Amino acid sequence: MLRSLNQFIKLQRLVVGCKRLYLTKVWGMDIHPTVVMSLSARLDKTHPRGIHIGEGTYIAFDAAILAHDMTRAIKTDTRIGKNCFIGARSIILPGVTIGDNCVIGSGAVVTKDIPPNSAAAGNPAQVIRSGIETLKFGRLKDRVKE
Repeated sequence: MLRSLNQFIKLQRLVVGCKRLYLTKVWGMDIHPTVVMSLSARLDKTHPRGIHIGEGTYIAFDAAILAHDMTRAIKTDTRIGKNCFIGARSIILPGVTIGDNCVIGSGAVVTKDIPPNSAAAGNPAQVIRSGIETLKFGRLKDRVKE
C-alpha cells in the first residue's frame, strides 16, 4: 500500500539539519537553527561567511544564494531576514538584504534590497505587495474578515 511521503518528514528534517550543521560549522555560514531548506538549495561556498539567514526562514528547491561576484571581484554579505520564504529556483545576488517577513516568488532574480513585510517576484525582482504579515517559514497570516 502506497503511503504519503509525509511519513518521511522526520528523516528529511534530520538530513536538512545535518546539512545546516555542515554549512555553519565547516563553512562558517550564519544560518539560524530554525531555518529549513531544500537539500537542493545552493548557498555560496566561495564566500561562505557572507551568507546570513534569519530564524524561521524557508528556502525552497534549487534556490541560489550568492555572496560573491567573480566578474567584479566582490565578496560581500547577503542577508535574509526572519520568517521569509525564498521560492524555488530563485536567485539572490551578492550584497542583497531581504528584510524580515518577506516572500520571494519562484524564479525571481533579486538584484537589490527588498524592504521588510514585502512580496517580490520577477526578473529582476520587484516588490509586488507591501505590508504583508508572515508567520514562520514565510506563511502568510490569514486575514480575518470583519
